[in-house]
Amino acid sequence: QVHVVESGGGLVQAEGSLRLSCAASGSTSSITAIVWYRQAPGKQRELVADIAIGGSSTVYVDSAKGRFTISRDNAKNMVYLQMNNLKPEDTAVYYCKVVDNYGNGHWGQGTQVTVSS
Repeated sequence: QVHVVESGGGLVQAEGSLRLSCAASGSTSSITAIVWYRQAPGKQRELVADIAIGGSSTVYVDSAKGRFTISRDNAKNMVYLQMNNLKPEDTAVYYCKVVDNYGNGHWGQGTQVTVSS
């Protein structure tokens, strides 16, 4: 079992920055990928960025390219999402999903990001 905790959300003005953290614990040797999602009020949850644990490949949603950077610290079982030049449309609850080698997804409780105009 993998336990996931997100942190780092908050209220920020447009064009500001936040860094979200995702901490994984438990059966961390089984982790193959960590993915950030977000869900805005009234909208479906969407993938924001993901990173492979065994390599360096990353994927970003088009709206995040050039503004967000996903990175990892395998030794600490941490993944970060650096978000720069935030926009009001980035307002959402951000979730971290950890994927294990069986393909199971383990979700955190989410962290709220609010960007004011």
